[in-house]
Amino acid sequence: MIIPIYGYGEPVLRQVGVDITPEYPNLKEVIANMYDTMYNAYGVGLAAPQVGLAIRLFVIDTEPFSDSDDLSKDEQEQLKGFKQTFINATMLKEEGEEWGFNEGCLSIPDVREDVYRNEKITIEYYDEEFMKKTEVFDGLIARVIQHEYDHIEGILFTDKISMLKKTLIKKKLQNIMEGKSRPDYKMKFANKKGR
Repeated sequence: MIIPIYGYGEPVLRQVGVDITPEYPNLKEVIANMYDTMYNAYGVGLAAPQVGLAIRLFVIDTEPFSDSDDLSKDEQEQLKGFKQTFINATMLKEEGEEWGFNEGCLSIPDVREDVYRNEKITIEYYDEEFMKKTEVFDGLIARVIQHEYDHIEGILFTDKISMLKKTLIKKKLQNIMEGKSRPDYKMKFANKKGR
């Protein structure tokens, strides 16, 4: 089921998510709804706070990145086959050189900025079956994980850009909060009436 994505300014986007157990109410349904919602919005990742849940859960499917001509065949294949649910994730290590990439966010439509992140991560998490895993990722997969991981820590990609760029996008962010942004997917806005 497709559910609304919470827009910039919604308080839940600033909350640090709490760990959950396998008994979390309707967990399989929550995960399925998150994938449906992400695909409907043409996203590659979606975190629980973006659908109003302050829990440590995010989903990723990097296949849309796999047809980029800028990537090697190996990288394309890696991205095509990467679909994963992350529960109760903990970032153990971020290493390697920082590199820039033009990021966007389903909660912040029509805003894209270059964000610098480490090229390699080590993350511990539980999968959909609550099997514990510790894995190392790099490249675009690591970047998508870092972006979604930030969401469960109450951090948005706009927090990682310069003050000048923040000033330049201030009006766009205000428009999102007031519900003036019109993405082609369902959204819940912080202040639709524009008080």
